[in-house]
Amino acid sequence: MTNNSTSSITLTDQDKLTLATAAHGAVALIAAAGVKSAGKVAVAGALALASATGPVGHALAEKQKGVKLNGKSTAELADKVLPALTASMSLLNQQDPAEAANFRSTVVTSIDAGARAERGGTGPAMTEMIRKITEALDAA
Repeated sequence: MTNNSTSSITLTDQDKLTLATAAHGAVALIAAAGVKSAGKVAVAGALALASATGPVGHALAEKQKGVKLNGKSTAELADKVLPALTASMSLLNQQDPAEAANFRSTVVTSIDAGARAERGGTGPAMTEMIRKITEALDAA
């Protein structure tokens, strides 16, 4: 039921799980790095993700039962999310580079929205987390 005249990509359930882990996990990492307003950061990032379009938007809109974004520390969360960001870019680049660009833009928009929601502006921890997320996106 996807309408994508420019591309025809096939995402398996595992691919969709990877995309969801990556995108929602990026927002969770930004929220974890937020010192003053973690809840507002998470909501702003999640709302930005909800505006995704194309096959990526459809994949992110589906409820993924296997997404587990918990952990005892930010490091544990990053160990799941950062590789998922790179894997998502790789799998999308193999099928449709334009859709990979759409995914990257969606994630960057969501973390920017989250960062803007941080009361008092982005601090060093959040700035560093944004760098790590961007680096993971560009590692593919």
